[in-house]
Amino acid sequence: MRIVVLTGAGISAESGLRTFRAGDGLWEEHRLEDVATPEAYASDPSLVHRFYNARRSATSQAQPNAAHHALAALQQQHDLTLVTQNVDDLHERAGSTQLIHMHGELAQALCASCGHRWSSPAEMDVTTTCPSCRKATARPDIVWFGEMPYHMENIWKALENAEIFAAIGTSGQVYPAAGFVQHARRNGAHCIELNIDPTAVSRDFHEHIIGPATETVPEWVKEL
Repeated sequence: MRIVVLTGAGISAESGLRTFRAGDGLWEEHRLEDVATPEAYASDPSLVHRFYNARRSATSQAQPNAAHHALAALQQQHDLTLVTQNVDDLHERAGSTQLIHMHGELAQALCASCGHRWSSPAEMDVTTTCPSCRKATARPDIVWFGEMPYHMENIWKALENAEIFAAIGTSGQVYPAAGFVQHARRNGAHCIELNIDPTAVSRDFHEHIIGPATETVPEWVKEL
């Protein structure tokens, strides 16, 4: 069975990682847009580095939960393309392979000058240099607001071939990911939403499973 699963912040929330869209949406009195845009990095790179250093620290202390482990088990049984909006590594630590990080990874650094990528240190700052061009223009390898998500061609192709599309713990507010369900449905996939609450795109799914991911995802996987 060909399955595409999209995961969002909700699947990692039960591992203790804040969604950043919940509550007041602030981080140290800054809007997320003030620390997660190219303009923010150009204006105050030290602040942006502190934000992602804190996220790396939080991720290193978190552990994969039952939902992460269930999807890793599902990948062993079916042709599963796992796409995540998350920048943490909890899917990998649960055993998932060939994961598509459409918004980048905390564990990676990117040179803003030459485009070289490498494994990120636990902490980065404005003095962190690129190992390729030696310029101090290192940034987190994260897709910020206003930038194009990674691997879109592969994602669209997988959606076109999917028999099942499932969205887990994603808000349905951010495009292009919010449009995945429509694309999959047009191409004949059965579309399932697993979330703690209905979302902005709930009407586009054939089926809805409401509840925390650590409960709903293992049960859904067991039924498959």
